[in-house]
Amino acid sequence: MKAQVAISYIDERRGLLTGVADRIWELAEVGLHEDRSAECLAEVLRAEGFEVVAGVGGMPSALEATWGAGRPVLGFLGEYDALPGTSQKAIPVREELVPGGAGHACGHNLLGAAALGAVLGLRREMEARGVRGTIKYFGCPAEENFGGKAFMARDGLFAACDACLTWHPAGLNMVRGGSSLAVTSMNITFGGRTAHAAGDPHNGRSALDAVQLMNVGVEFLREHMPPRSRVHYVIPDGGGQPNVVPASARVWYYVRAPQQELVEELCERVLRCARGAAEMTETRFEVEVLDAIWEVLPNKALEEVLVACMQRVGAPRFSESCFDFAREITTSFEPGQKERSLKALFHGAPVPEELYEQILNETIVPAPPVEPEPRGSTDVGDVSWCCPTAQFGVACSAIGTPGHSWQNCAQAGSEIGHTGMLTAAKILAEAGLELLTDPAALGKARAEFARRTEKRQYRCALPADLKPPFHQLAGRG
Repeated sequence: MKAQVAISYIDERRGLLTGVADRIWELAEVGLHEDRSAECLAEVLRAEGFEVVAGVGGMPSALEATWGAGRPVLGFLGEYDALPGTSQKAIPVREELVPGGAGHACGHNLLGAAALGAVLGLRREMEARGVRGTIKYFGCPAEENFGGKAFMARDGLFAACDACLTWHPAGLNMVRGGSSLAVTSMNITFGGRTAHAAGDPHNGRSALDAVQLMNVGVEFLREHMPPRSRVHYVIPDGGGQPNVVPASARVWYYVRAPQQELVEELCERVLRCARGAAEMTETRFEVEVLDAIWEVLPNKALEEVLVACMQRVGAPRFSESCFDFAREITTSFEPGQKERSLKALFHGAPVPEELYEQILNETIVPAPPVEPEPRGSTDVGDVSWCCPTAQFGVACSAIGTPGHSWQNCAQAGSEIGHTGMLTAAKILAEAGLELLTDPAALGKARAEFARRTEKRQYRCALPADLKPPFHQLAGRG
């Protein structure tokens, strides 16, 4: 390993880093409301000599912390938002920590803590070696819901970076590569006229009817959407009570496609369904864009650096108590969950047989030989169009753990999550040193970025005057 000083420092500060991860896990603050989680990170960064600017991108829970001077400038992305309704104790059986509360069912408490460990260790490595350059920790809110990085990208925060690195808790130690789906999130609120639903329904104009008719129209639209497009919705507001014709109703939509331009086209078709529904019900409607993020722009050169660094650092080594925890939690999985999960990760390519036998992954798994099909979305996409960006996964949960589940939340607050998080911090520090000290490696990544962006330039998809939607999840923590 090259970054021995950084890695030793991460080991020395294990208690600090796991303490930060656990504190954020306990707070479990939802997107755009992670104020205490962000301050927890900011306090450590200030104490370690970083210059911290809070409230960037128009979000109080966003931060930019900087140490060093000159180029290269490397960014490390941290997240710390929780998911509503996924509260869980750090035990392998279902038991909420806070009834109905939020939880770290995607492990973002670990994500932010590992990036913190990486910059703290890398700073010590740079000082020991006399390496010139600038490292930045970006505290990024609301990845799950409102694309905080897109607001930060719109304000130019990532444009000055020569490269950005990130990771994500996973079931396997792997650089998967590939892209993601671009997405636009929006509220469609219909307005009608209230009336007694039994006494004089003819005088009412139901906003809920409009929502339902819009949704039916979208269901028929699915047959005619471009391949790999996705549309999902929930109805947060369907009216007050059955005997009152609802004068207001709201539906929350996600519209996804492989490219942001395709999302924009599909959004217009979805809104035609809204117009038709309003016409049929004699109601009106308003559209509120909540966020709009681009798909990930892959960078193979950076991915190669990450693969090499993962191999040098090695996979996490779990204790027997971790294996005991994992064995018990897998008894809660649906039959065949592990097998389905592995097959989905390998996209039809053969799954290495040893993975079927493992409970916790302690090997570096080669990427599938086929390009991964985009499925989910991430605001890392917007960063990747501002500068070369790459990410990797480290095992922080039993193989087959469902995403956004109580099982994920439990492991993110356990020794399993801690072990993976510390390994991820070391890999990030190792990769950071590589890029700071090997101009050829960084140059190759930047050349690839220039080629990929030559004909398609990034234009932030957020409306210029759009403010972060603080109201959307208010009270859901």
